[in-house]
Amino acid sequence: MDSPFVMKLEQFRRFSDEDRRLLSELTSKRQQQYGAREDIVREGEHSPDIHVVISGLACRYKILQDGRRQIMAFLVAGDPCDSEIFILKEMDHSIGTLMPSVIASIPGDTMKDLLLNRPGIALAFWWNTLQDEGVLRERIIDEGRRDAYSRIAFMIYEILLRLRAVGVMDDESFDLAITQTDLADATGLTPVHVNRMLQRLREEKLIAVEGKRWTVLDPAGLRKAAQFEANYLHLDRAKDEPDSEAGKRLKGLI
Repeated sequence: MDSPFVMKLEQFRRFSDEDRRLLSELTSKRQQQYGAREDIVREGEHSPDIHVVISGLACRYKILQDGRRQIMAFLVAGDPCDSEIFILKEMDHSIGTLMPSVIASIPGDTMKDLLLNRPGIALAFWWNTLQDEGVLRERIIDEGRRDAYSRIAFMIYEILLRLRAVGVMDDESFDLAITQTDLADATGLTPVHVNRMLQRLREEKLIAVEGKRWTVLDPAGLRKAAQFEANYLHLDRAKDEPDSEAGKRLKGLI
């Protein structure tokens, strides 16, 4: 089976066997194990490498001067964390783990070579950046227009889709060591408000949570509660090629 990283990028375009092999090799050579709540790159730092989540869960976040945290995005297996970092002098936000994670590093010089000489890979990375921007737009909509119930339902359904897309799960259950504070920091709510919304989703038998194990009991119902439209994830291949691996994994969910 391809790595989650290859599966993530092949959501956008089909790779040649050579490009697929190259991407798999790049993320298998330099891997590092991180514990929960460890920084991969801190705001203000420079890194010559880009980082890819191989397993676990990470996030993009900023700490305000008063100590409050804002999570801009959750990063699941297969996600490049910082594709542009090697051309920046310093990071304008931090990236850290939320649960034990394996992170691969790709040298910046190698990344430059890929972008200049492998047009298929360059296009897939560009498409991935568009997806990142789409996710960020949805977080803006959360803050501006969605009520608390829809925000939490939307976040859970999005995570379900993104995990299914990279082959991490085959049904509607997944391990997610995420706290109510994490969800609060990602949605602009308080932990108490998040707790109430999770209780409501449980009572309506849309989700079940046992420790770090989450199960979406009624995907269609959760999607309706979230008023979810998947177009911002740009999963065009899954729609256009329903018999592709991505199409099969996301059948009935987008």
